[in-house]
Amino acid sequence: MKLAARVGKVTPSLTLAISAKAKAMKAEGIDVCSFSAGEPDFDTPEHIKAAAKKALDEGKTKYGAAAGEPKLRQAIARKLKTDNGLNYQAENIIVTNGGKHGLYNLMMALIEAGDEVIIPAPYWLSYPEMVILAGGTPVIVQTDASCKITPDQLRASITPKTKLFVLNSPSNPTGVVYTPEELKALAEVVVEKDILVVSDEIYEKLLYTAVKHVSIGSLGKEIFDRTIISHGFAKAYSMTGWRVGYLAGAVELIKAASTIQGHSTSNVCTFAQFGAIAALESSQECVEQMRQAFAKRREMMMQRLDAIPEVTYAKPDGAFYIFVDISKTGKTSMDFCQELLESYQVAAIPGIAFGSGDRIRLSYATDMTSIEKGMDRLDKYIRSLF
Repeated sequence: MKLAARVGKVTPSLTLAISAKAKAMKAEGIDVCSFSAGEPDFDTPEHIKAAAKKALDEGKTKYGAAAGEPKLRQAIARKLKTDNGLNYQAENIIVTNGGKHGLYNLMMALIEAGDEVIIPAPYWLSYPEMVILAGGTPVIVQTDASCKITPDQLRASITPKTKLFVLNSPSNPTGVVYTPEELKALAEVVVEKDILVVSDEIYEKLLYTAVKHVSIGSLGKEIFDRTIISHGFAKAYSMTGWRVGYLAGAVELIKAASTIQGHSTSNVCTFAQFGAIAALESSQECVEQMRQAFAKRREMMMQRLDAIPEVTYAKPDGAFYIFVDISKTGKTSMDFCQELLESYQVAAIPGIAFGSGDRIRLSYATDMTSIEKGMDRLDKYIRSLF
């Protein structure tokens, strides 16, 4: 069978592969401490599940509008205006099958052969693959130890073929958060060069220090007109399996994404969307409870890493990851993670998946007992290398 050439250009997800291997080892009775998960370990809050159950009981099981339930699109528009200072209407919103699907729809609607998309490294591993699938060219910009792209780097990377800049704050895999001043400086370049920016803000609610989340599109009309927001319910509300995300942007773009979605997946699961409405319109205490738990886990993992002189990391102010520099070990991230899993039963994600071959991603979206045990094993493995 001859497959399409585009398939051969795409790298399979290392995060999913390693998570699957760790789960398989656990199924065999092996005591694995997994720091690989990109999802909260909490159950979806009860009131969100209750809203979906109610929708089922009320017969909300039929096809819906491809762009999403009108009430959910309105709720998202209100959230973006109230929380983020973004003046969108329901017509500026499309509900998608998770945040990943929203980004894929965006790339398919916007990017074509010859277009360049600027992606700072470290990056979430699916960004460049989506660009490639859309026929475009990912332009990877390596950042320094701060893991943040500078205005000068952005400006130097822009060519006449540049169409889009991908911004992710709080970041996966690093957890770093751009300050308002840093975002303003980047916005000035975007406006000056007249390109578009997609701001992936799915970890917006998971912040742990004095930093505040600022959406780049809120910094003025000119940057607002060039901004697309990618977001979803997976991380803050522990709704990863629900597959509900959204894009917000210019009406023309949202209509194009809706056309693509109409010919691929059609609408998002109807009753799941009513759970998402409850997530936005009910108390946010459940988010705060999870955030506080993540904050304690973050502190524990950072304390343990600080006690290992052979590794360093950029301070993670958000999300639930720490991106650890293992270059002093002399190991590639692939070899390091393979040995760590097979010999010490700790699952971590190789940094090469995120464009950085001498780092690993650790997720603290797991319980404190597993963090303590896993960090003991990681410490023991690193000390064995010296």
